[in-house]
Amino acid sequence: MDLKKIIKDIVEHAGGKENIHNVTHCATRLRIELNDESKYNQSALENVEGAKGVFFTNGQLQIIFGSGLVNQVYGAYNDEFGGGESPEPKERKVQGNAAQRFVKMLSDIFVPIIPAIVAGGLLMGINNVLTSAGIFDSTKSLIELYPNIADLAAMINLLANAPFVFLPVLIGFSATKRFGGNPYLGAALGMILVHPDLTNAYLEVKARAAGEIVSWNILGLSIEQIGYQGTVLPIIVMSFVLATIEKFLRRVTPIYLDNLTTPLISLLTTGFLTFAVTGPLLRDAGNLLADGLSWLYNTLGFVGAGIFGLFYAPIVITGMHHSFSAIETTLLSQIADTGGTFIFPIASMNNIAQAGAVFAVMFFIKDAKIKSLASASGVSAALGITEPAMFGVNLRLRYPFYGAIIGSAVGSAWLGFNKVLASALGAAGLPGFLSIPPHHWGIFAIGLLLSFGTAFAVTAYFFKTKKELVDAK
Repeated sequence: MDLKKIIKDIVEHAGGKENIHNVTHCATRLRIELNDESKYNQSALENVEGAKGVFFTNGQLQIIFGSGLVNQVYGAYNDEFGGGESPEPKERKVQGNAAQRFVKMLSDIFVPIIPAIVAGGLLMGINNVLTSAGIFDSTKSLIELYPNIADLAAMINLLANAPFVFLPVLIGFSATKRFGGNPYLGAALGMILVHPDLTNAYLEVKARAAGEIVSWNILGLSIEQIGYQGTVLPIIVMSFVLATIEKFLRRVTPIYLDNLTTPLISLLTTGFLTFAVTGPLLRDAGNLLADGLSWLYNTLGFVGAGIFGLFYAPIVITGMHHSFSAIETTLLSQIADTGGTFIFPIASMNNIAQAGAVFAVMFFIKDAKIKSLASASGVSAALGITEPAMFGVNLRLRYPFYGAIIGSAVGSAWLGFNKVLASALGAAGLPGFLSIPPHHWGIFAIGLLLSFGTAFAVTAYFFKTKKELVDAK
């Protein structure tokens, strides 16, 4: 592919370089924020080489290129134009209602750190394979059968846990940058929240029962020295506070004192507020949210799981699925109580259902271009990347999308009936086995088959009853 021509066409049909405010990317999409959202040409962008779909949501023009290619396109853009951001217009307004702006904010924070979370989750899955009994032997784990690999398993376990233990550092950097502050101050705040001198958050219950919680006595306040390992909500909110304080101080502090006093006062003030007031409240709020969703899932059982599976793909369209990262990390941080996360298995059902629908399109449709796109995007969806399949084929033809969400609902209901939870995060789809406890692999496999088979069958039915689908282009 001619990457320079692709970039030239994108810039031209997005209204020109002066109309582009910011360019970022996620696993599959090039995300462009425009200064004037009326100037882009969607039909022309859809014909750009390599583009599998174009849509506008949450204040962003999003062009789907697929995994791998999007990195090359983004790199070519930076090579050509020297960076992704231009000065922000003074009167530029954030688009969308409050809910859309909130979802976009979460997306902006979590999309850059998803690779680290996924890598950690997959490493957790590999560790599960090495340490769980019943996979390679009826009573023993792999490291019990082969003790010489025990140290390898221990190293993998350390690598897997690091992104979650130090998650506040990743989020602090990303969130503070998103809120307009110095991201390195945000990272420093994250480091403070997981400092080894604090009682580890994972050991809080045990330490409290043993009376080992230490407190600071400051200005008459007793402040518990408890860390925030694996938490999400406290660091997001306090990154906003940090950025707000920093930006205020930058405006009012004399230039000759700015570099000395602004970081000092910003970090000191935010750190004190975090430990004394907001941190404990927000940690409890995050735990209550995770507990509430778990209660709802466990109470409604397979019905609740089926409903969640039915609406998972529409949620992805809005971008709200990025907010699930915060909930899942909280569920996993309390795995001893929650048993794991139910969101990841349902995401796997959705992804494999999108694959089932798009493979049905490949089998029945006449148009050679769509057939080729369906084959490639079907494999991608099965491996965990659904955007090419969902936006490039299923939504475009509409009826396959219906088949996909029905398939997702059926598979999700099956998992809900059998209480299947994930003990780690990773790539949702066929690789999802690594994140599922081994004793549930058989049930998980049946769920994948149900999702794929139902989506394929329903889509095939639509091809038999909706003749316009066969000849669609």
